[in-house]
Amino acid sequence: MDVDRETVYQLLLAGGAVTLFIAGAVYVSSNYGANGSLTAEGGTMLVGVLGLFIVLMLGAGLLLERMEF
Repeated sequence: MDVDRETVYQLLLAGGAVTLFIAGAVYVSSNYGANGSLTAEGGTMLVGVLGLFIVLMLGAGLLLERMEF
Protein backbone atom coordinates (compact mmCIF):
# COMPACT_ATOMS: atom_id res chain seq x y z
CA MET A 1 0.00 0.00 0.00
CA ASP A 2 1.49 3.29 -1.11
CA VAL A 3 0.67 6.37 0.97
CA ASP A 4 1.40 9.83 -0.39
CA ARG A 5 3.41 12.45 1.48
CA GLU A 6 0.43 14.67 2.29
CA THR A 7 -1.40 11.84 4.06
CA VAL A 8 1.67 11.05 6.15
CA TYR A 9 1.91 14.69 7.28
CA GLN A 10 -1.79 14.75 8.11
CA LEU A 11 -1.50 11.60 10.20
CA LEU A 12 1.58 12.82 12.05
CA LEU A 13 0.12 16.24 12.86
CA ALA A 14 -3.24 14.84 13.95
CA GLY A 15 -1.61 12.10 16.02
CA GLY A 16 0.71 14.58 17.70
CA ALA A 17 -2.13 16.97 18.52
CA VAL A 18 -4.30 14.19 19.95
CA THR A 19 -1.37 12.92 22.02
CA LEU A 20 -0.81 16.42 23.44
CA PHE A 21 -4.52 16.75 24.22
CA ILE A 22 -4.61 13.43 26.06
CA ALA A 23 -1.44 14.32 27.99
CA GLY A 24 -2.94 17.68 28.97
CA ALA A 25 -6.22 16.10 30.06
CA VAL A 26 -4.39 13.50 32.17
CA TYR A 27 -2.21 16.20 33.73
CA VAL A 28 -5.22 18.37 34.62
CA SER A 29 -7.24 15.47 36.00
CA SER A 30 -4.36 14.20 38.13
CA ASN A 31 -3.38 17.61 39.55
CA TYR A 32 -6.81 19.20 39.94
CA GLY A 33 -8.81 16.22 41.15
CA ALA A 34 -10.25 15.83 44.63
CA ASN A 35 -11.91 12.66 45.94
CA GLY A 36 -12.37 11.21 42.47
CA SER A 37 -13.93 14.31 40.92
CA LEU A 38 -12.60 17.42 39.24
CA THR A 39 -12.45 20.69 41.15
CA ALA A 40 -13.90 23.92 39.75
CA GLU A 41 -10.41 25.16 38.90
CA GLY A 42 -9.69 21.82 37.22
CA GLY A 43 -12.80 22.20 35.10
CA THR A 44 -11.63 25.59 33.94
CA MET A 45 -8.20 24.19 33.16
CA LEU A 46 -9.75 21.32 31.19
CA VAL A 47 -11.78 23.79 29.12
CA GLY A 48 -8.51 25.63 28.47
CA VAL A 49 -6.83 22.42 27.32
CA LEU A 50 -9.74 21.74 24.99
CA GLY A 51 -9.57 25.28 23.58
CA LEU A 52 -5.83 24.93 23.06
CA PHE A 53 -6.43 21.65 21.21
CA ILE A 54 -8.94 23.34 18.90
CA VAL A 55 -6.54 26.19 18.14
CA LEU A 56 -3.72 23.70 17.55
CA MET A 57 -5.83 21.70 15.10
CA LEU A 58 -6.85 24.92 13.34
CA GLY A 59 -3.21 25.89 12.95
CA ALA A 60 -2.27 22.42 11.73
CA GLY A 61 -5.06 22.50 9.16
CA LEU A 62 -3.99 25.89 7.87
CA LEU A 63 -0.38 24.75 7.70
CA LEU A 64 -1.30 21.66 5.70
CA GLU A 65 -3.55 23.68 3.41
CA ARG A 66 -0.75 26.10 2.52
CA MET A 67 1.97 23.49 2.00
CA GLU A 68 2.88 22.55 -1.56
CA PHE A 69 3.00 18.81 -2.12
